[in-house]
Amino acid sequence: MSAYKILYVNQEITPYTEDTYISTIGRFLPQNIQDTGIDIRTFMPRYGLVSERRNQLHEVIRLSGQNIIIKDNDHPLIIKVASIPSVRMQTYFIDNDDYFRRKSMLGDKSSPFFSDNDERAIFFAKGVLETVKNLGWSPDIIHCNGWISCLIPLYVKTLYAENPLFALSKVVYSVYNDIFTKTLNRSFVSKLKSTNVPNKDAMQYKGSDFMKTTKLAIDYSDAAVIGHEEVPAEIKDYIFDSGKLYMIHPQEDFISYYIALYEKLLDF
Repeated sequence: MSAYKILYVNQEITPYTEDTYISTIGRFLPQNIQDTGIDIRTFMPRYGLVSERRNQLHEVIRLSGQNIIIKDNDHPLIIKVASIPSVRMQTYFIDNDDYFRRKSMLGDKSSPFFSDNDERAIFFAKGVLETVKNLGWSPDIIHCNGWISCLIPLYVKTLYAENPLFALSKVVYSVYNDIFTKTLNRSFVSKLKSTNVPNKDAMQYKGSDFMKTTKLAIDYSDAAVIGHEEVPAEIKDYIFDSGKLYMIHPQEDFISYYIALYEKLLDF
């Protein structure tokens, strides 16, 4: 496996966010895979709750400065980076004042699920893939963890499908219990179209909620992971019936299971 490259796209990573089930996997899965000698890159949003001073984030000027256009509005893409010195694991942060300045992730006490989370997911997905393009780095596997990464599979399999860096990339989507009950903004479809997602693909996202966006993420992925025992039964059944490679995240010795999944995926 050491010859392969894996891109991890995470909703949260400890110690940059508080310790949660997802943030722990976001930290220790890439870390342990890197320890086997595999080349990795790791991304997450630069939420306002991430302390730049404590975590020693700094902007990568050569990767920043690009604008991502959503519905004719330009949103500057800022790339920051930090490392966990004890394990030599570097994390790239996707930043933008409009979307990620607030000091919470997908919601807070006054708004349990932010009304612009659709745009935030679009910006994050485009920001990650454009940054990887600018790095000139071609991932063999793209592993998405958490709902904020749910549009990565869509973009990889449509807009970026003919880009030489992504043409052969396999996508893994891990589903967790980060469930929300809100329906996404009515203009979600038109926002996707504005970023050049083909009409037939964008139209599938009409009336999207957690269930629909998760099922579509699975559809556009090559493999799925049931990342938590409390994933809704409807989603578990959808994965089982999808015909795709899948695994259920074990509680112990999980690295060997992920390596086995990656190897099977690359053999397809």
